[in-house]
Amino acid sequence: WNIHPTEAERETWKEVDVVLKDALGILDELQAYKGAGQEIREAIQNPSDEALQDQAWAAVVPLVGKLKTFYEFSQRLEAALHSLLRALTSETYNDPTQHLEREQALAKQFAEILHFTLRFDELKMTNPAIQNDFSYYRRTLSRMRINNVPAEGENEVNNELANRISLFYADATPMLKSLSDGTTKFVSENKNLPIENTTDVLSTMATVCKVMLETPEYRSRFSSEETFSFCLRVMVGVIILYDYVHPVGAFAKSSKIDMKGCIKVLRDQPPNSVEGLLNALRYTTKHLNDESTTKTIKSMLQ
Repeated sequence: WNIHPTEAERETWKEVDVVLKDALGILDELQAYKGAGQEIREAIQNPSDEALQDQAWAAVVPLVGKLKTFYEFSQRLEAALHSLLRALTSETYNDPTQHLEREQALAKQFAEILHFTLRFDELKMTNPAIQNDFSYYRRTLSRMRINNVPAEGENEVNNELANRISLFYADATPMLKSLSDGTTKFVSENKNLPIENTTDVLSTMATVCKVMLETPEYRSRFSSEETFSFCLRVMVGVIILYDYVHPVGAFAKSSKIDMKGCIKVLRDQPPNSVEGLLNALRYTTKHLNDESTTKTIKSMLQ
């Protein structure tokens, strides 16, 4: 999978590569995120014990710094996605297959962004400490404001930023939501670009992943379990972006994605390994509950 960018791709590739290099560190930090549950509980149970209040605050402030970093990274990721979409949907080639074949290095980066996004959200979904820590931080901050106590942690996150960060983490799958919004924004900002340029790249990628995952001879070529789950995440990621951007979404009969086939591939895996991905399809898509979605598909995702 070491694909070298062609001359035409190099500029965009470099720009995105910087972001992807940081993505690994972000996942490591999120995976190691333990939260300040213990300190917060003790502070709340003993409201008059100043030392415990100080301890909880001291534990929470650096964690909020991390949460802010993750949030800011989501914006860098969205910008990287825009650069890739601009390249992969431009009028240089006639169709998405050509784009994906001639710009393999960029297509791979696009896949890596989606893989990161779903991995991030899987980790976030199983970590309730994130929202608890952040809401404790906000409550304590507003109490300090009322009492005119200078808060050394406040320079980290002002009120307006705190609101945005709070909204970000309130979503079940924040990174995916941010990418979906970013893709929607890309399409609406590029009115002169046929919407199919974008949706066809997405549906083609979904098909490629599905075929690779369901065909035994391709599957046997996967170097590891890691490559396999990479493909699963990318498939789910492009389906969700397609569902956001396409006027009727991914689940309608006219959709260019074989949703039954894709869900079947997921269903054929050990349940605990794909639960997060099935949840992303259940809760982060836009059109699943539309009238136009067949009963079969709805029941497959029950």
